[in-house]
Amino acid sequence: MELTIFGASGRIGQQLVSQALAAGHQVTAVVRQPGDFPLTGAGLQVFGSPVRDDVENLRRAVAGRQAVLSGLGPRSRKDAGITTPLTRAIVQAMEAESVKRLLVVSAAPLGPTPVDEPFWLAKIATPLISAILKGNYDDLRAMEAELASSNLDWTSVRPPRLLDKPLRGNYRSAIDGNPRAASSIGRADVAAAMLSMIDDPATFRHPVGVAY
Repeated sequence: MELTIFGASGRIGQQLVSQALAAGHQVTAVVRQPGDFPLTGAGLQVFGSPVRDDVENLRRAVAGRQAVLSGLGPRSRKDAGITTPLTRAIVQAMEAESVKRLLVVSAAPLGPTPVDEPFWLAKIATPLISAILKGNYDDLRAMEAELASSNLDWTSVRPPRLLDKPLRGNYRSAIDGNPRAASSIGRADVAAAMLSMIDDPATFRHPVGVAY
């Protein structure tokens, strides 16, 4: 499969690239500075996009691809607001090139609280984190609204706290919700989940919560 991966130099992005290459996909990794990209391999093309919301340039990155994956997102509170315009540019480029499948990273607090959620998560941890990172989550909500108004077959993958852990290959998922007691997941398994959903029509135009 021919894939384009945005945010390829980030921690989830590098996992997406390396796992996709290992699975035999042809990968276009979109980065701001191609010379600094650390990954190599057969089937990899590194595509430079110094201005990340340049729609005309991004059209070249997505043209003819079967799916697009994005690891873009705020790394800290000061990055709040970056995700929506960058994703909007990706959506516009994909629509211009008639590429339909898009998977992005969002966040678990955007989803509904499971009915039987533990008290400490439902009443303490999640509200506290949501308040501290309000700007980030507002950005991700706006991003998801952009997806919903598009004509793409999108999936928004919503992990809780992200860890730098080796790939486990086992995690829970919930379409239109969050798994119960979802507190963390490794970035490697978020990437694995995204790749596994590419061909799953049950996830088209839905958010999916993922967690250990």
